[in-house]
Amino acid sequence: MVSEGDDAPEFTNKVANGDVEEFSLSEAVGDGPVLLAFFPGAFTPPCSNEMSALEEHAEEFEDAGASVYGLSADSPFSLNAFREEYDLSFPLVSDMGRETIRSYDLETDIGDLGLYGVANRAVYVVDDDGAVSYAWEADSPENEPDYEELLDAVQSA
Repeated sequence: MVSEGDDAPEFTNKVANGDVEEFSLSEAVGDGPVLLAFFPGAFTPPCSNEMSALEEHAEEFEDAGASVYGLSADSPFSLNAFREEYDLSFPLVSDMGRETIRSYDLETDIGDLGLYGVANRAVYVVDDDGAVSYAWEADSPENEPDYEELLDAVQSA
């Protein structure tokens, strides 16, 4: 796992923000904290809960100057449908090739659900210098981050 103080691994992937475009982490770094929320799969109950909770705090993250991105191995088309279904205001990044998931050392299998090579649930806050100022990884895919702690981390970045 990437730890606090590490440089955040750079990546470029397709982003689902209503359209399908390219997104590079380096384009977002330097404009305030970047919150990266890795999740196993769209439309699964824990992931839907997590993304909805992030949406509930979206205004607070925005007030702190942060940009929020969800990341999963789902296709950009699935992620666009997921964004629409849950009325998410922030973009979702598709890592179908799993290079980003691997570079953050988050690849996991959830055999009970038939999910292999997906991202473990994790959240990172990347500061203006591209360093990880906050890192959290779930012990179990059902666990969600402490959203108040996450907001504090964004405000401190």
